[in-house]
Amino acid sequence: MKKILMKKYIVLIILVGCVISINPVKAENRLGYLQGIEFLTGFGRGELIQKKDYHVMPIAIDFDFSIKPLSQIFCFNPSSLFQFQIEPFLSLVTQPETNMEVGTSFLLKLGLMPESSKIQPYIKGGVGVAYMSQHTLDQSTQYNFLLHFGAGVHCFFKKDHAVTLEYRFRHLSNASIKQPNSGIDVHFCLVGLTRLF
Repeated sequence: MKKILMKKYIVLIILVGCVISINPVKAENRLGYLQGIEFLTGFGRGELIQKKDYHVMPIAIDFDFSIKPLSQIFCFNPSSLFQFQIEPFLSLVTQPETNMEVGTSFLLKLGLMPESSKIQPYIKGGVGVAYMSQHTLDQSTQYNFLLHFGAGVHCFFKKDHAVTLEYRFRHLSNASIKQPNSGIDVHFCLVGLTRLF
């Protein structure tokens, strides 16, 4: 079972990587236009109350939209990236038992260097929703909310292609809709490819 899931995971990684390398039509940097796509994967680890640690391997695709035109209305005009991200994800849970997570997150990302920089560190944060097939004593529901905080860096090897490294902290809980609601905190190390348009 685990071998079959891992093969599907690897095939999906390859397919998404091929999609990122396709050259799309250049879009203007205006509100509502897709500015880039990021493909991220990696490993996350959290602690559970009475089971083994929670291990998760996510596959996420970030759709990046520039929100600078909106921020300029409020006299905030950074020279760095300032993006709204929609991030659908699918995760393989490998411990305490083989399970899955699926969901979508909504994030704000702010670059810390000018947009033209070949090394682009950033910070990000946001919220999301997720369904987890894993049953735990920590969570009474399988539908949960997510809170994310993270930092990373884009390292551009071409004008519009970058390797991305990211650390992310994620808190999963059901917002006290039902008890128990201890929450599950997961620390992620992520790596991926970014394609700017």
